[in-house]
Amino acid sequence: MRPRRWVSRTVVPLYILLSGLAHTSADASAPMQPVSRTDLCVTEGEIGTAPSGWLTVNAPKMRAYLNKRTEQAVEVQFKYLGSTGNESRLGSGELRRQFGLKLRAEDACNLVYAMWRIEPESKLVVSVKTNPGEHTSAQCGNRGYRNVKPRRSRPIPALHSGATHALRAEMKGEEMRVFIDNEPVWEGEVGREALAFDGPVGIRSDNAKLELELRSGEPLGKSAEAGCRSGDSD
Repeated sequence: MRPRRWVSRTVVPLYILLSGLAHTSADASAPMQPVSRTDLCVTEGEIGTAPSGWLTVNAPKMRAYLNKRTEQAVEVQFKYLGSTGNESRLGSGELRRQFGLKLRAEDACNLVYAMWRIEPESKLVVSVKTNPGEHTSAQCGNRGYRNVKPRRSRPIPALHSGATHALRAEMKGEEMRVFIDNEPVWEGEVGREALAFDGPVGIRSDNAKLELELRSGEPLGKSAEAGCRSGDSD
């Protein structure tokens, strides 16, 4: 009987340990790869390169996506430097300062956003823009947006000029997670309509001056080039 009791006391803790490791592995973020300026297709505004090697943004509107296909994961470490000065309104007429990430960016009319709104209100918004059969800004304009209600979320820090943060978004099927400084701030399902289109990851800013270092999920293969469609801004 004594050996059996020893086995019982040993197997149960080991089982718990292995289960915990499996859970940690399932929650682990995908490996990220550095993104250079040459990896980006800029469809509106400009992206420069600082002496440090970081990318720079000082245009009222900036839109860009990777010219290669990767897993649906994108991360940016950025320094917020305030307003660009010559500010531009959104298609709705609203004046907003924001910076965010794009996923499944098939074109200007069909994609998923994770946007860090800075002013006039500080908040993290996930939205799906879908316009079946339309593919250019001239066709869809600012139509087709749907803000997604999270299953879980938490308040985000207010952005002040000179502050540095990391923003990351990941999608697996309908499931999406957003992190700020490696802490989860948004989790939920974006809905099946977001799976009706597909495309690369990217970035977007409105009226925000930035320095940033961009990373993406692992490439899907040499045949997965996204190409560059200049002028196809969202």
